[in-house]
Amino acid sequence: MTVFELPAVRELIEAALAEDIGRGDITTELTVPATLRATAVIVAKEAGVLAGAPLVDGVFAALGARDLSVAHHSSDGSGFAAGATLMTLEGAAADLLTGERTALNFLQRLCGVATLTRRFVEAVAGTRARIIDTRKTTPGWRALQKYAVRMGGGQNHRGGLDDGIWIDDNHLLAAGGVTAAVDAARRGAAHTTRIQVECATLAEVDEALAAGADAILLDNMSIDQLRAAVRRIAGRAIVEASGGVTLATVRAIAETGVDLISVGELTHSAPAIDLSMKIQHQDTQAPKGPA
Repeated sequence: MTVFELPAVRELIEAALAEDIGRGDITTELTVPATLRATAVIVAKEAGVLAGAPLVDGVFAALGARDLSVAHHSSDGSGFAAGATLMTLEGAAADLLTGERTALNFLQRLCGVATLTRRFVEAVAGTRARIIDTRKTTPGWRALQKYAVRMGGGQNHRGGLDDGIWIDDNHLLAAGGVTAAVDAARRGAAHTTRIQVECATLAEVDEALAAGADAILLDNMSIDQLRAAVRRIAGRAIVEASGGVTLATVRAIAETGVDLISVGELTHSAPAIDLSMKIQHQDTQAPKGPA
């Protein structure tokens, strides 16, 4: 099953259409003949990386558009230039107009995530670091936004709280410290479950290593601290850097030797890519009435 076939995604599409259409698309109903057919294109107004193209098909299917076809000219994960035609749609003009905004809303936002991710990935090229996302996603959009991160060349962190153990500063405070938290997690977790500990100081890094943490997140550390932590860990745990990561700082962070760099901006602040749908041709010949 692909991400686009998930029940949660289908429900999200239906909710988005209901939100936009409400009691009906009164403009289209009053001005566009039901029999009019048209050809439309989705065009990029700026360069980017494609993600979420199958959602366009999904939106019009959920709309109940009959005899509507979508020709995809680029595949998810591919880059596109400003002015590129991403897809061509043919069908009832009324369906195209009613579903236009919902389809573009999904596509523009996912392309934005993929495009920003690609920029971060390119910024660390040649280092060992991999760019990963966080759980700072739009409620209900997590599966889609994490898919878009992958299309941009990034990788996914946890999908949810049930998808691994990550002990952060609040857990450490509540549990009574690094050693107590790791020991408790180890006793209760399955033997295949990785335990990650967030560390704000080098002393906490040492304690997490001694406790047997599988992965260590270095939180908001300076470049010098990151280098020192990587030397201390020396391959005994996966090393993730987090906090204060921007396109301006990510290269220097990657060059410290960390394995992973988590970037919340990928999903919580990625700007949408500007796309538009334009009708190119319409069949104005009305069907003949009864003789």
